[in-house]
Amino acid sequence: MRHFLTLADFSKDEILEILNIAKILKNEVKSKKYSTALANQTLGMIFEKNSTRTRVSFETGIYQLGGQGIFLSNNDTQLGRGEPIKDTARVLSSMVDLIMMRTHGHDRLEEFAHYSSVPVINGLSDDFHPMQLLADYLTMQECGKDKNPVVAYIGDGNNMAHSWLMLASKLGFELRIASPKDYAVSPKILQKAQEFAKISGAKIIITKDPKIAVMHTDVVTTDTWASMGQEDEKEARKKAFKDYCVDSTLMRFAKEDAIFLHCLPAYRGQEVSEEVLESTQSKIFQEAENRLHAQKGVMVWLHQNR
Repeated sequence: MRHFLTLADFSKDEILEILNIAKILKNEVKSKKYSTALANQTLGMIFEKNSTRTRVSFETGIYQLGGQGIFLSNNDTQLGRGEPIKDTARVLSSMVDLIMMRTHGHDRLEEFAHYSSVPVINGLSDDFHPMQLLADYLTMQECGKDKNPVVAYIGDGNNMAHSWLMLASKLGFELRIASPKDYAVSPKILQKAQEFAKISGAKIIITKDPKIAVMHTDVVTTDTWASMGQEDEKEARKKAFKDYCVDSTLMRFAKEDAIFLHCLPAYRGQEVSEEVLESTQSKIFQEAENRLHAQKGVMVWLHQNR
């Protein structure tokens, strides 16, 4: 049985296979070809962190595949009242067919998966956001930016930066990450990506200079400066990241036909300017929709590979 916790656990061929399923699903929605792919299947959705896109895309996705989703917040489960993760995992997995968990520490997700008798999907953890990266790469494919691309990630060395490291190092493309000194990616995760890169031929560049990162790139992406749970750091982060806004001036260093991506929600005027967000280069809403199709691809793939 396979779980979907991080792209580090998947080969290049498996990642591309999942994306191919996602593309088929996206193109075949109207024909209802896959409307019974997960018939009578139930997806348990554990939300220890709130979300708009994750909830709607998973709940809609399982419904379109013939199954149903159950939304479980901290107020709806015994996890919120202190029940051990391993107990909840064993009970819940005996009643549903798939589990999606959106949580804090990645170790919570790993423990849950260890004790679960059904596949577990990472809807987001503090270390990784693999579902978002599948949607991002699907968008790159649709925009013709998947042939030896050069990608620049500007900003916090968070779960999005870590997931870009995993995707680039598995698929073998060039990734440049620009972050302030005290907000760099995890050295441990960077080391793992560099090990994968030796096999795939990926090129990983870490810098503090956004202009160096963006120079002649095909894709420019960023994330919020303060993620959920970091609200008390907002002012300090604004100061640290003041030179890391993706605005029209910075985008001019990228290729003329470069696209801009953002996992959303975006704080206009902080990590990205209003002008860039609303420009023709911005593919953020196509990217957001692709969360639905990428997640359907993962659910179908996991069902087929149990």
